[in-house]
Amino acid sequence: MPDDPLLDEIEAALGAEVPALAETNGTRSRSATDRKTPAVILRSGAELTPEPVRWLWSGWLAAGKLHIVAGAPGTGKTTLSMAIAATVTIGGRWPDGSAAQTGDVAIWSGEDDPADTLLPRLLAAGADPKRVHFVAAVRDADGTRPFAPAEDMPALSDALSTLPEPPALLIVDPVVSVVGGDSHKNAEVRHALQPLVDLAQRHRCAVLGISHFSKGTAGRDPVERVTGSLGFGALARVVMATATRADEDGGGRLLARAKSNLGPDGGGYVYDMETCQPISGIETTRILWREALDGSARELLASAEAVTDGEERSAMDEAREFLMDELAAGPMPSKDVLRDARQMGIADKTLRRAQKALGVIAEKAAFQGGGAGDCRTTTDPAKVAKMARRCPTLNRGHLQGRWPSSASRA
Repeated sequence: MPDDPLLDEIEAALGAEVPALAETNGTRSRSATDRKTPAVILRSGAELTPEPVRWLWSGWLAAGKLHIVAGAPGTGKTTLSMAIAATVTIGGRWPDGSAAQTGDVAIWSGEDDPADTLLPRLLAAGADPKRVHFVAAVRDADGTRPFAPAEDMPALSDALSTLPEPPALLIVDPVVSVVGGDSHKNAEVRHALQPLVDLAQRHRCAVLGISHFSKGTAGRDPVERVTGSLGFGALARVVMATATRADEDGGGRLLARAKSNLGPDGGGYVYDMETCQPISGIETTRILWREALDGSARELLASAEAVTDGEERSAMDEAREFLMDELAAGPMPSKDVLRDARQMGIADKTLRRAQKALGVIAEKAAFQGGGAGDCRTTTDPAKVAKMARRCPTLNRGHLQGRWPSSASRA
């Protein structure tokens, strides 16, 4: 483009370079691509084609969207997510009886080992392992290192592009790990989650992030109870909540739809957790779906979490229930129990007190499959019944029938 004397005069007067002008029908107009400041791109609504939401599970899991499932410890969130993943890999049936479209699943977990925990649970749920892809590590110029969700989400997005077909579902456990800064600051959470949202949109896959409920929040809106900033619940298009049901309500656990920006919210399903052996010598847990539930998530959780005198459970009660659920499927290495307890915010001293109250002991291998330092639970009905009278919440869920409740021994 030849020099423009007028532009030269303006630049001399301003002491700055004027962005180049492009020719349009013989006239000169400023080119947005030559600007040194960011340019906002606007699109007319007439250029867009309306599209329906594409559901993996109608009303619950949408392609290209971020979802969060949160709940108290011991409600089986990871086992639940593996059941959902398995359903996708085999095109199985959802709890409402509808059929899932077969697809691949990618999984990253910073809490559970794929080989001894996640894969057994997937197989117990009937998953096709060829359609499951675990995020293992990252290879860079310095070698191989662990995957860092707060830094490596763009790299994961690129890796997913190399699969024969884009995954239908990505599970991130825990989703709070995506935030490298302060997970209680709304702006930082929204900024940190954006690469995950971009990944979902790029691959048109549903993203399911697993989280916990903050302590001392029973009775509040379930979306507000998700650990960290309100940004987690606000950015997610669908938020699900889990809880343990009281025996008088039928026992088991429940999954409730706490929020949906894409359709109706409310309602849910009851589920049980069952111990099984998908492969000889491999013991794990799986989900057994039960009846549908009506009502808002807040109502459903309020009924499930009702406690005496309206007070929250004590730290000791939470520690005891954690141990009962943690060891429900059988012995576990003590270091794994301690690690999981710390991740749940349970103090070591409180855990030791709960261990003594329940009769949980650490011993060298004295049983089939046990290893050095493994834990096992007592089967002394008198001790468990005495403990249950002090902690009524332990007479719930999958523990029903494992030991006699205080009422049955009265």
